Parts: sequence; structure tokens; C-alpha cells
Amino acid sequence: MDKRPTPPYEREMDQLEDCINESVMPRGSMSDQIMKEIEKRAMQRKTTKSKFAKRAVLAASVVGILGTGVVGAGFVSPTMAATLKQIPGIGSIFYGLSSDEIQTAVDKGILSHPNESVTHDGITLTLSDVLYDGTRLSFSIERQGENMPETSMNPYIPMDAKTENSDDEWVKAHKVPEKDQLKGYLKRPEVLINDKKVDSRRFAFGDDPGKNNSVIGEYMQLDSLPDEFDLTVRTSVTGVDGLYEFKVPVKVDNTMIAVQPNETKTIGSFSYTVKELKSTPTTTRLVLDSIGEVPASPEQTGEYAPTMMYYDIVDDQGNVIEQRQFGYFYSKPRTKYHVDELYNALKPNTKYVTIKPFTLTVKPADWSIVGEGMGSDGKHKRGDKTYIKELEMKIPLNN
Repeated sequence: MDKRPTPPYEREMDQLEDCINESVMPRGSMSDQIMKEIEKRAMQRKTTKSKFAKRAVLAASVVGILGTGVVGAGFVSPTMAATLKQIPGIGSIFYGLSSDEIQTAVDKGILSHPNESVTHDGITLTLSDVLYDGTRLSFSIERQGENMPETSMNPYIPMDAKTENSDDEWVKAHKVPEKDQLKGYLKRPEVLINDKKVDSRRFAFGDDPGKNNSVIGEYMQLDSLPDEFDLTVRTSVTGVDGLYEFKVPVKVDNTMIAVQPNETKTIGSFSYTVKELKSTPTTTRLVLDSIGEVPASPEQTGEYAPTMMYYDIVDDQGNVIEQRQFGYFYSKPRTKYHVDELYNALKPNTKYVTIKPFTLTVKPADWSIVGEGMGSDGKHKRGDKTYIKELEMKIPLNN
């Protein structure tokens, strides 16, 4: 197995510090504030066992101080932006995690940085990050080589694949014989736990939007796994002979909080029952079943109608816990759903959460969402939420 040398951690930290000092900030004190915060957090965590933890916490600390609004507004220099992208901790596997949550995840074995590398024909793949918290399994693979395609994920479909796509030109462009495929795309990986292939209904795989030349794979619904196992990831690259295989140990200190309320709320012909709520240092999972036709507000009649029911989780401080993925289907809602969704982590010592069901308003003519688009804050807006107060459910957590 070929190993790619890891650049010195200290060099990356020095470079980041230089970039912070050189960056143009909206307030003169911002550079000093960031550096003081980095120094303070470094002192608080000087007993950290892993250098990876220090880099991840540093990256999260800088992002937390700058805030997405500052970064998005262009107040960070291109040099600094490039440096932040190069530091493990900025990829999507860390999405929604604060520096404290990253530190906790590292301490408990939930988050690790294997840095296992394999090279074939001038292309190196590195299993850079692995996250397993008892309810989801995520990993990221970085790609390195000369003259690589702009994206990392394999865009081709098998020559014998049957498709229902009506766009013949699209199908023709993506059904390409292997000998003619562009070199450098990562194919969908095979994942094994203790040498047994993982059987999961929901495996997401694709380019990491937070990191160039990197892909992320995530199992969001897994059968019960042991707290200690060997993870094997196998993949291949277009235009390259040879298999890329990574095998790393995973051992997690499982401190998951799980409650099974089996409580039901009803309005009209619609009802839902919360089966399970799981909370880990990095993830919150909500499992429920619903049945019946969703209620419509006065504004959701005539040329308008409600979507299927969605569910916000709100903690005991009134904070809405962000959902990791939000699915919408341009069709009439069904009358029966099994919901199994992931949200960001709850804050430590959260005593209870409140489930707040809501719908969006659509136009049945084309099932488009009313109010969807770019908001005044520059972020994508899904549309206005219509909450149903009668369906709210408070769930105590057994901390």
C-alpha cells in the first residue's frame, strides 16, 4: 500500500495564521480577535491526543468566528479561503458541527482521520475522514493527481443499464465504453463491516461540496452495528487498472441517548406517531409514521394546496435543529409515510425537544413551492412554513 506523505501540521497552522493576519476584514480588530480565540482554544485543548483534532478544532474555530455571512460577503482573502479548504475539518463530513462537538467526537472515537492512501497509475486516493456515531456512518475520500477532471464522482452509466430518462442526448453522453472514459473519476464504492458488505437502503455518494477533489459517502440508515469493527472501503477510478482498498479500525465510545415515545398526535384525519428519537454528539435521528390526509390552512385552498408533512425539531432553548437533507417531490402527497431523518446534533444537556410539524404551500398545477427562492439574506428559502400547533409534541430526553 502506497502512502502519501502528510504535510507538516505546524506549517499549515502557520500558514493559516499568516493568512488571517493578511486578510482584509470589515473591522480592524477582527484579526486580533481570531488569533486570540485560536490561542485560547489551543491552551484549553493542549492535552488533545490527536494532531488531527487540533487541525479540525482550529478550522472550526476560525469558521465559527468569521461566520458564514462574513465568508460569503467576500471579507476573507482568496489566499485564506484556499488555505481553509486545505485543512481537514472544512469538508461536508463536518457540516453542522461546532469546534466543541468536533473535539467531543474525536475524544469518543466517533471521528477519526485515517489518512490511508493508495496510488495507482499516478492517481492517489486517500481515506481522509471517518465518522461513526452509532446512527450514521460517513467517510470522505480525497483524490490527487495531474490533469484531473473538475469533478470527482463518476458521471458515466453502464453500457447495459436500462434507463427511463427521456433525454436521449444525455443518455448517449453518459453511456461511454470504459476504454473511452475520461481518466480520474471515482466509481461508487463498496463498503464492508467486518468483511461483510453493508446492506443499507440509503447510501449517499457524491462530490463533497465543501472540498475540491473529494467525495463523501454516507449511510444514513444502518442496521445495528457493534461499537468496534473494521471498516473496508473499496473503489476504482476510471481509466486506471487496480483496486483502491482501505481498511481501518473503528471504535466508538457510544453515548447515544435514545427514547421511544410511541406518542401520537392527531388533527382531523391526519395523525403521526413518533417511534424513536436518537441523539449522539454529532447527529439527531427522528423516526415516525404518519397516516391520513394532511390538513390545509385557509391559504392552502383553491389554486393552492399543502405539501406532505415535515417536522422541525426545536430544543429547550428554542433553537431549530437543522435537518441534514430536505426532500420534496413534485407530486400530490401520499396518505401514509415512514419518516427516518437526520438532523444536526443537540446541545449537551438538552432536557427536551419539541416536534413542530409543518407544511409548505404549493400550486397543484405544477406542484411548485410558493415562496421558494433566494432570500434577502442570500440563502436559499424553501418557502413559507405553515406550522400546525395542535400537532406539536414535547419529548423529554433521558440524559
